[in-house]
Amino acid sequence: MAFAPFDLTGKVALITGGNSGIGLGFARGLAQSGADVCIWGTNEEKNAKARAELEAYGGRVLTLRCDVGDQSAVEESFGKTLSKFGRVDSCFANAGIGGSGTPFAQMSHEEWRRIFQVNMDGVFFTFQQAIRHMVENGEGGSLVVTSSLSAREGAPRSQHYAATKAGVNAMIRGLAVEHARHGIRANSVLPGWIETAMTAGAVASPVFQEKVIKRVPMRRWGTGDDFSGIAVYLASEASSFHTGDSFVIDGGYGVF
Repeated sequence: MAFAPFDLTGKVALITGGNSGIGLGFARGLAQSGADVCIWGTNEEKNAKARAELEAYGGRVLTLRCDVGDQSAVEESFGKTLSKFGRVDSCFANAGIGGSGTPFAQMSHEEWRRIFQVNMDGVFFTFQQAIRHMVENGEGGSLVVTSSLSAREGAPRSQHYAATKAGVNAMIRGLAVEHARHGIRANSVLPGWIETAMTAGAVASPVFQEKVIKRVPMRRWGTGDDFSGIAVYLASEASSFHTGDSFVIDGGYGVF
């Protein structure tokens, strides 16, 4: 018999950016553990593909087109999520974008602001909606943000991206303290080098493979499925006393 607290039957999970990569890895684990799942993403084709896959696990699935950097779109999408499921028990703020590799001194303010709009403002808008609902519902819940190892390490030509990821870690700690009285937990997940659409250029680079990935103690790229287990833990009663923490999932890269 499976460890009972990991059973998510009757629970509802929302994952932004959940139609591919780490977000879809989260969603797979949650759906396989019995949760109903809502995915927000901006690519309709990817949304449809993810929905078809997740529905095969037997639960209810909803996908919505939503740009999390647009506050009105977030409010509308959260309303639609509640209309479908009636509740949200765990909210994974995973949607994010990377920069173009521009040197810091040549980086445009437009690029800087766009990264912050999605990676910081989008988390703010999403978690505001989730917290208001969870407090009103009175049953607590779990907030999870996808941060990055770049929040702790030097990230040349990605200072805007790294700044947003450090910022959401600070946000999470504050949310954990402020909302614990309502039974709401808040934690960060910090991925290392993960094979996603955002890292496609590095994945295709033999030089990157030789110079960076060979330094990963586990000697491989991470995948979205490496995040299924942590999603189930953080959405379940198994983590009922675990809040304000950061989970590094990087194959050992950060400690080597």
